[in-house]
Amino acid sequence: MSSIKKLSEHYTRPDWVRRLNLMGDSVGGAHRLVPLGADAMVQAAIDSTGGLDDFGDFDGDWRDRLGSLIEQIESTAQMHALGRLMTRQEILRGLRTRLLLTRARAENPGMADEVVEAPMVITGPPRSGTSILFELLALDPNARAPLAWEVMHPFPFQGEGAEQRRTMGECEQEFWADVQPEFAAIHELRTDLPVECVTLTLPSFSGGHWLMIGNIPNWDPDFESTMLYHRTLLQSLQYGGAARNWVVKTPLYLVFIDMLFATYPDAWVIHTHRDPLKTEPSSLSTLATVRWERSDQDELPEAATGLGDMMIVLAQRREAGELPDRIVDSHFSDLMADPAAAVEALYDKMGRTFLPEHADAIRAYIAAKPKGKFGKHKYTLEEWGLDRAAFREKMLPYTDYYGVQLED
Repeated sequence: MSSIKKLSEHYTRPDWVRRLNLMGDSVGGAHRLVPLGADAMVQAAIDSTGGLDDFGDFDGDWRDRLGSLIEQIESTAQMHALGRLMTRQEILRGLRTRLLLTRARAENPGMADEVVEAPMVITGPPRSGTSILFELLALDPNARAPLAWEVMHPFPFQGEGAEQRRTMGECEQEFWADVQPEFAAIHELRTDLPVECVTLTLPSFSGGHWLMIGNIPNWDPDFESTMLYHRTLLQSLQYGGAARNWVVKTPLYLVFIDMLFATYPDAWVIHTHRDPLKTEPSSLSTLATVRWERSDQDELPEAATGLGDMMIVLAQRREAGELPDRIVDSHFSDLMADPAAAVEALYDKMGRTFLPEHADAIRAYIAAKPKGKFGKHKYTLEEWGLDRAAFREKMLPYTDYYGVQLED
């Protein structure tokens, strides 16, 4: 199902973006201005790190995945000049990250023996409270979340400190809202905030980041490799530090939850819930905005897929007892009513101690976080081609099973 409106009717490009993209048109195509050749980028990464050439073998055949990814981007993504520049930077950064991560593991063999114990994994559709819950759990003194700068630049090349690496991360975090201002109202990105696993696993060239930023329907992500890289990076980041449980997040775990439990059998999955009449159009709007940042394509091919079907399937699997009994539920209405009490209830279900200082930190964080800081994210089912009554009926197996509070 296509969206009722064209994407160009939803968004207006900033003039600086429009003009930069015209540079691609002026030389016969954006591909001439910003090439994405795999071999050349691999060599550029090697040269940029002073000749490091071991990209690691901890997640299988990364080189084949990179080639396949670029082939599909060139085939169907139709990226404009700025989109190609953003994508080229991400690929090069991912390659450099692999080189520096591999060097660090060679210098510190104990990294491979680190145990990632009982991570708390947040998953659920956009606008169901995943982001704020992520930030609140990251305040736990006995837990830690991956910060954007430390997963993008986990190890220095020439002694760069944390502040320098935070600054380097701006081009992949704050920059998104510069390209399309509406994005800031959807999701705040900052280098010092906890970051989703789609960003963490970007250098695997197999995860959800690439599905999100480009229309590549014929590309099959390798989620096994994604999770191998995920574990490798968490092991490396926690090496030599105090024992704390990780808290991580991405809606995509709804898609490959079996692979998640295969990687971390003792994980606690926190499944967030909200009325799908709110979450589904938000999911489509978010994907459209991200795609529009990099392409002039006027349609959103996946507009009818969303996460709705997957949530129904998971509800049926849980009811049948097919999934581990390590999934707890977080309802948006409870989280908004009393965030500290909602987190305490989750901890009780997981058998985890909820510290008084954690409760105090949550209350202080909420009090200091202005609502609507970047404006309101506006969306409706109808503008994405979905019938309200039909979608409500379709999602009854999900809303009935979980007892989701209906908002409309």
